[in-house]
Amino acid sequence: MMTLMHSKIHVTEMKVVLDHIGIAIRDLPAALAFYRDALGLEVEAAEEIASQRVRAHFVPVGESSLELLEATAPDSPIAKYLETRGPGLHHITLRVDDIHTALAQLGARGAKLIDPTPRPGAEGSLVAFIHPSSAHGVLVELKQLSAVSSQLSADQPSAVNRDARVTRYALGNLELISLCDGFFHLDGGPMFGSVPKALWEKKAPADARNRITLAMRPLVVRGARTMLIDAGLGDKENDKFRDIYGVERARNLDHTLAEAGLTPEDIDIVLATHLHFDHAGGFTRRDASGRVHPRFPRAQYIIRRGEWEDATHPHERNRASYLFDNYVPLAGAGVLQLVDDDRTIMPGVRVRRTGGHTMHHQMAVIESGGKTAVFVADLIPTTAHLGEAWIMGYDLYPMDTLAAKKAFLKEAIERDVLVFFEHDPVVTAGHINEHNGKRTISPH
Repeated sequence: MMTLMHSKIHVTEMKVVLDHIGIAIRDLPAALAFYRDALGLEVEAAEEIASQRVRAHFVPVGESSLELLEATAPDSPIAKYLETRGPGLHHITLRVDDIHTALAQLGARGAKLIDPTPRPGAEGSLVAFIHPSSAHGVLVELKQLSAVSSQLSADQPSAVNRDARVTRYALGNLELISLCDGFFHLDGGPMFGSVPKALWEKKAPADARNRITLAMRPLVVRGARTMLIDAGLGDKENDKFRDIYGVERARNLDHTLAEAGLTPEDIDIVLATHLHFDHAGGFTRRDASGRVHPRFPRAQYIIRRGEWEDATHPHERNRASYLFDNYVPLAGAGVLQLVDDDRTIMPGVRVRRTGGHTMHHQMAVIESGGKTAVFVADLIPTTAHLGEAWIMGYDLYPMDTLAAKKAFLKEAIERDVLVFFEHDPVVTAGHINEHNGKRTISPH
């Protein structure tokens, strides 16, 4: 690898970090007795990597990890390795920002690639192997984190794989349509609370300003009536706001609503999970004269009364998240309905208070034909927040979040609930699975 660092194709511009070292093991209890019991290291729950027929146990060590690899089938590459060489060092993994560019650069320099194109790896990543003959006898794996697609300049938001497509789901007699109002960026520290950056950045890479990429995904429910749950950020904010939050709305709710075959006039109900600007900003629009109007002219806007009271009487801790132009004009327009408790909003859709993020934060439970889907909003904002303790620092009542999250995760796994993730930049919806204490998402 060192001879490649001085080539004319500027490999030196490629950021390379040691991600982990892979170790082939034959006897898991013996391996755990050493790494976990003798060394005192924490061994994470196993992850099945079906494409490679292997079970991986990650052992964090500082900024990097060890990966203990068990074969799950006789034809697994790990099984063949153990048969010929026995247990021991299998490979080293180097993390890169853009795996496609890295492979192109290596190929141009004559490196022998086992994987000319990337394939799925652990933790939702993309991986590709370089033949040992090109790396002085070492099997080298390149890894791109689940969200990263290219390296950016120091003052730009991180470029990530993003899915802004309109996606449709059938749930009994209901049609669910996930829309997108673009993307924005928030500091990764508050987004993951007490979780160390060394852990969360593997799941949600940060840009030079420590911001991670978040989607805004309102959901349409079509049944007896047409309901829109949340409405993204909207377009009323100024350039300073857009810079602070790295707002990217070149493709937004107007586009995806039209692609779904809908107009603002088709919406009968707008349901708020809560009134933070990234959820309620699209409730209103500003006309040429500067006046603010409801964006969906025929709709009734349904908001929990306690959330309305908090949003119209903000304090020092939540004031930055509540912007009056997003919701106060609804009252003057006569389209506001306040609800006091958990209730059915339209056939098949009911709200359930979770608290936590705000005192009156709620999620939408959608049921039809014996199936259930849940729009969890900021209870579990992204798939990186599946861990019970992975709670946002933005949550005003984190212990309430913890209680609601534990109860919901148990229910979601037992009932095979389809979960919609409002802020995940890649995964719109999926089913939560649990194996040996480790939770994973099966995208739908």
